Amino acid sequence: MIILGLDPSLSCTGWGVIRTEGSRISHVDNGQVKTDTSSPMALRLALLQAELAQVIVRYRPDRAAAEEIFLNKNPQSTLKLAQARGAVLAACGAAYDGMGLTVREHAARAVKKSVVGTGAAEKAQVQAMLKVLLPGVKVVGADAADALAVAIADAHLG
Repeated sequence: MIILGLDPSLSCTGWGVIRTEGSRISHVDNGQVKTDTSSPMALRLALLQAELAQVIVRYRPDRAAAEEIFLNKNPQSTLKLAQARGAVLAACGAAYDGMGLTVREHAARAVKKSVVGTGAAEKAQVQAMLKVLLPGVKVVGADAADALAVAIADAHLG
């Protein structure tokens, strides 16, 4: 099974693709989609959707998993995250000739608990476990690492 993990963000959305065979997990690829903060919102969202659509076409995942939205203290930040997440989910929904790619959602604490063993894990702990779970992996950046963690959690949570 091929699983696409997604860490939505307006400034930099991370994605990670893994393959599972039974309980064995292997790394396929990972990356980030960065948007220009000086561009209009509509163009930034269109870029997110288009770039992730290309990732979906390239790897043809069996399913996708995204981190659930969390509430920030700043309502504007929460709104921007929700809009970015909408573009990411729309890319999945449009996949496979309108059939839609199934997207499961996982809370950040559940992802950390699945990958590290504790829901209060720090980012550095998650990244260290990625090196253990996916030996030799070269992660593009922190957002791609988070996306790989989401994919791994999705595989574990079945």
